[in-house]
Amino acid sequence: MASSFKPELVEMPIGHWIGDRLIIDSSGIELQRPSDGINYASCPLGGPEIVDQAVSTAKAALKTSGWGMRRPRERTEVMHRWADFIVAEGEKIGQLESISSSRPIAQSVSIDVAVTAEQIRFFAEMADKEGGDVVPTDGNHLGMILSEPYGVVGAITPWNVPVSMAGWKMAPALAAGNAIVLKPSELTPFSTIYIAQLAIKAGIPAGIVNVVLGDGMTTGASLIAHSDIAKVSFTGSTLAGGAIMKKIASTQIKPMTLELGGKSPQIVFPSADLKVAARCIAGSIMLNAGQTCVAGTRLIIDQRVSGEFMGLLAAAMTSYHAGPTWDATSNYSPVISAHQIARIETIVDAAVSEGAEAIIGGKRMDRDGYFYEPTILSGVEKDSPALVEEIFGPVITVQTFGDEEEAFELSDHPTYGLAAGVFSKDLSQAMRAVKRVEAGTVWVNRYGRSRDHILPTGGYKASGIGKDLGKEAYKSNRRLKSVLIEI
Repeated sequence: MASSFKPELVEMPIGHWIGDRLIIDSSGIELQRPSDGINYASCPLGGPEIVDQAVSTAKAALKTSGWGMRRPRERTEVMHRWADFIVAEGEKIGQLESISSSRPIAQSVSIDVAVTAEQIRFFAEMADKEGGDVVPTDGNHLGMILSEPYGVVGAITPWNVPVSMAGWKMAPALAAGNAIVLKPSELTPFSTIYIAQLAIKAGIPAGIVNVVLGDGMTTGASLIAHSDIAKVSFTGSTLAGGAIMKKIASTQIKPMTLELGGKSPQIVFPSADLKVAARCIAGSIMLNAGQTCVAGTRLIIDQRVSGEFMGLLAAAMTSYHAGPTWDATSNYSPVISAHQIARIETIVDAAVSEGAEAIIGGKRMDRDGYFYEPTILSGVEKDSPALVEEIFGPVITVQTFGDEEEAFELSDHPTYGLAAGVFSKDLSQAMRAVKRVEAGTVWVNRYGRSRDHILPTGGYKASGIGKDLGKEAYKSNRRLKSVLIEI
């Protein structure tokens, strides 16, 4: 169980992790703690030279260590040791995570660190269980489909759940035999640096795991455009994902996996257990103060039960306890930055000025840091940014429907298709919804991932290309080679 701590006593690993050492660099981007707005550290701004050093180191390490050509079970065993170290150092990782991010320490340790270790173990076990095929061919031929690692994978992760997102990218790439150069968000870089250090401690060869710090415009752009990066994996906004696609198209064509934004609907039918639905929906929007790509931000509810449900939802959303991320009793997060909370205020204020009603919330909390009240908006105009744009805050909109088809029409979003929730005790109705809703993941009578890492995640439409997690993520880090041998 995580305990409270004093953030000023935690030493930050400030620098780039390349090879087997921390390259100290304290100049760069000033960082503020979301819980109180106090400056606490600087994030280095790595330029093309640092990126090239990391990529060159990774490429050389693949050759000298033979990581991608080792007996696959060796990769499995060393990755299990890495997961062991992550669990053992969970309190330290959680502290690094909580100071810079919006994740309360209790959730960082019990959820983020634990899940990251599980993800590493899941992909570690795939290293010796996924291979090529011998295939039937015409005549006296031997046909084979070989599966090989790409080489050096370039990855970019967001700020909302830093250590877990690093695990999403690192684990399948490494299990598949690649080296990786990862750029975490400049807002939350330090827990990722620490787990990279633990990878080397566990026995992953030096240079196979590298972390460069900096922003998207400088460091990220240099990373994805580097000629020795064979594949790109990115999680973040749709806008940034589009920019990455343009950059790759204009520099060097290479495969990419993009897990992007969402504006996920939650459909509540009259047969639903309303108490269960209220608890699940509140949890989806209150987790990390709505700062997750799959946050269920659009409630679509049958008009016959909307009145009763609003009371249940409001009670559930206001039951959370806000506090500094280093306070073990806190279970409600601050917003990540002054810029982000100002954006939330602008969107909500505009919706209210246009006639929407804030059933609860609707303003910044009166306390230190960047805390915003849990907010339910009803009567939102159909073209309002509150209903159309990804807010990334604790704000949920409400729309009502009269019949099933209207519910499905309201659920469709012109841009996004990442996730959706469906609440109904009618199995036939639930299955109709599962087939009809355009989303890469649909949860029924629950909302949010379980710890079943076999289930891939990724969106439809502008919510992404390819999948993270599941067998699909491992396979996306291997490339196929067809071989035909004349016998």
